[in-house]
Amino acid sequence: MFKDTYDVVVIGSGLAGMTAANILGRSGHEVLLVEGHHQLGGLATTFKRRDGIIFDVSLHGFPVGMIKSCRRYWNQDIADRIVQLRKIRFDNPQFQLETTFDREDFTNILVDKFGIARETVAAFFNKAREMSHYDDQALTARELFDEFFPNRLDVVRLLMEPITYANGSTLDDPALTYGIVFSNFMSKGVYTFRGGTDLLIELMTEELRKNGVDILKGSPVRKILVEGGNVVGVKVKKVDGTELEFRTKTVLSNANLKATIFNMVGQEFFSKQFAEKAKAVRLNNSSTQVYIAMKHGFMIDEDKCGDLLFTSTEQLFDSAKLLDKKITSRTFSFYYPRTRPNTDRCYVVSSTNAHYEDWDNLEERDYKQHKENLIADTLDILAKYIPNVKDNIDWLEAATPKTFARYTEHWNGASFGTKYEGLAVSRELNNEINGLFHAGSVGIIMSGWLGAVNYGVIAANDVDAALLKRN
Repeated sequence: MFKDTYDVVVIGSGLAGMTAANILGRSGHEVLLVEGHHQLGGLATTFKRRDGIIFDVSLHGFPVGMIKSCRRYWNQDIADRIVQLRKIRFDNPQFQLETTFDREDFTNILVDKFGIARETVAAFFNKAREMSHYDDQALTARELFDEFFPNRLDVVRLLMEPITYANGSTLDDPALTYGIVFSNFMSKGVYTFRGGTDLLIELMTEELRKNGVDILKGSPVRKILVEGGNVVGVKVKKVDGTELEFRTKTVLSNANLKATIFNMVGQEFFSKQFAEKAKAVRLNNSSTQVYIAMKHGFMIDEDKCGDLLFTSTEQLFDSAKLLDKKITSRTFSFYYPRTRPNTDRCYVVSSTNAHYEDWDNLEERDYKQHKENLIADTLDILAKYIPNVKDNIDWLEAATPKTFARYTEHWNGASFGTKYEGLAVSRELNNEINGLFHAGSVGIIMSGWLGAVNYGVIAANDVDAALLKRN
């Protein structure tokens, strides 16, 4: 059913890859979307268990800009299902509060609860909003906070902790990697997709097929073929061992940036200077997650738990501690029947940033024990907010950085691609090899779902321009 030749092959069906494929297909190009997993979505995905249990992977909070992007680059139906999360809660030794996570509410909290002058808060928000990729990369997030809130680690915790979960940024990363993301969330709060990620991917898949995109799943790309400095095709190895080859004018990789360069293409096809620059790119952190399905009919108290809960037992905020193998901070996502209609079941997903190395070096027996400890510790913390939670659980399991590496093939199971320096490398691929492009969770194109979608848009425009030039 597949053609031998396509205008573009998109490798990987994360939100960036799917969005790019949809735009290019809608523009009249012949597009093949190749996915190594048996379902689309990348980390924007779900998995099922018995009795209708279905878990959303990862945290699903994104800025209001997702509505506009989905309306423009997908369809109105998808955009109409994006709804606001009203209750974001913080509970740690420094403060306890609830917020709608928008600029007005945050300003009032900083002024009334933390005693910060209103003009200082306004100046901080304005500076964050004005940040762009052209700003001074030497200024760190730590220095930004010292400028406006010196010696106020409680304020830093409130402002920084959610963004660390959103894109893996730390106090020592460039301030713009924080400011751009923060100001986007501060626009109108945090949003999610009503109906579950499985419905989102289903609707996106329908739109892809409507626009003529061919979709090949369960077929990881093992080689991007290059001849004379030009992309000429890809080699695919299906799960049944069958090998396929597709000829193409352009390749857009939505895979891990370093895997694309060093595994799929090969260092020998790049200039020495570029290869060294790519090697120096730091991978971002990975995650651990605990998935909890409650029994039918057991309702979680929304007033007490909210939609997102940032909880910690750490006395003072330290972004490095959020990655520590001795977990003291977690973010709980609560999924209620209003979030996922047509069910009488509540779900909880606990997420913690993590180092891949802390899990990769464990023997199998120790690895299983660490997963059991992760689950037990998470339930102990959750019991503070849902006292009878342990008596009302229907399904329970955990994912580690090794899980993410297995299903996504991201180096080190990276949840957020690479650090900021990866963006320049990603954008320069076509200068090294004609017809080779990349998009995904890399550097900082905002962050998370919205960042991935918008990077897909940018990359699709680049591919479209290249195809028009070649034709």
